[in-house]
Amino acid sequence: MVKATMEPKKIIHLDMDAFYASVEIRDNPHLKGKPVIVGGSKHRGVVSSASYEARKFGIHSAQPIATAMKLCPEGIFLPVRMERYQEVSKQIFEIFQKFTPLVEAVSIDEAFLDVTGSTRIFGEPEEIARKIKNQVKEKTGLTVSAGVAPLKFVAKIASSLNKPDGLTIVSPEKVQEFLEPLPVTMLEGVGEATSKVLSNLGVKTIGDLRQIPVEILIAKLGKNGLQLHLFSQGIDNREIESEHEIKSIGQEETFREDILEKEVIEKEIFSLAIKIARRLREKGLTGKTITLKVKYHDLALTTRSHSLFEPTDDERKIAQTACHLLPKTEVGKKPIRLLGLSVSRLSRRFQKQLCLFSDNPQKKIASLNRALDEIRKRFGETAILPGILLKS
Repeated sequence: MVKATMEPKKIIHLDMDAFYASVEIRDNPHLKGKPVIVGGSKHRGVVSSASYEARKFGIHSAQPIATAMKLCPEGIFLPVRMERYQEVSKQIFEIFQKFTPLVEAVSIDEAFLDVTGSTRIFGEPEEIARKIKNQVKEKTGLTVSAGVAPLKFVAKIASSLNKPDGLTIVSPEKVQEFLEPLPVTMLEGVGEATSKVLSNLGVKTIGDLRQIPVEILIAKLGKNGLQLHLFSQGIDNREIESEHEIKSIGQEETFREDILEKEVIEKEIFSLAIKIARRLREKGLTGKTITLKVKYHDLALTTRSHSLFEPTDDERKIAQTACHLLPKTEVGKKPIRLLGLSVSRLSRRFQKQLCLFSDNPQKKIASLNRALDEIRKRFGETAILPGILLKS
């Protein structure tokens, strides 16, 4: 009897190069060759994206804008234009989906593709990656770096090695050879705290990590220790989760100054709910669980959730549910630094059979929301707002 062997997966990880900054430079060619930094305000904001010219000054994502300004006073600092980036992202993901339906969006500018079943039509994974890179360049004028490997985490590492506009191939038989010399900090799950623990164990490279008994890693790091052990052995059984498996849709806002007034916080909740509801409707989704996230001035974090009887994509229902969660937090007692809102337990929207002789309120709300979406699409997000956002 011949034992069947499973064919290795063919995974491509695609990561746009300095995406926000690159879009700004493409839209304004005068910025080419200059240190461009996209992010929030200088008081409380952080860097969202930096051009490669700016990175030479030590600027990187998640860095406080105030620090970036000190490192590069001559830098060109621009606000985030999320709608524009989403528009370009949509064009890019349409290209990805030409080659496989198995596209897992990690973020607006990053995705995993499983092309195992696409090679008969489009060629080997390396050829597919080159075609995608070329089409993205032709369609958007932007560059994307790609990593090709049989495992998700290996493909992600590979895409990061030759930026910008890179392409790194790791064949199944070369996985261990590829991983051995790399710094252990390149693995998912190795942050500052974990890095210290591993350093105390004498671990600097993934090859070093491979030599540490799994029992020790679990004792020191718990479940993360087991995951890191598997990675070091070249094991990653995670499947590609395509778009229909999105777990939640959310939005959050970090405030320039801490907020204490409950009325202001309620306005912010409605503002977040409008954006989330529109994204739900664009994707044809509804959700049952509303989660409110509050980060206080001392960085303490609270989350509170409530599940609805029926799923919704209505901004008023989302906002009202979130506002009802406020008494379960310290809002109004402690200053708020960040507010977040998300909707989970998602499902596809479907049309119920409506009675011909009934005045169905859900149908009216759905029609109203479609009209609001169209108005905002044509005339801007602030063209029409709920009354609570118009109060002084």
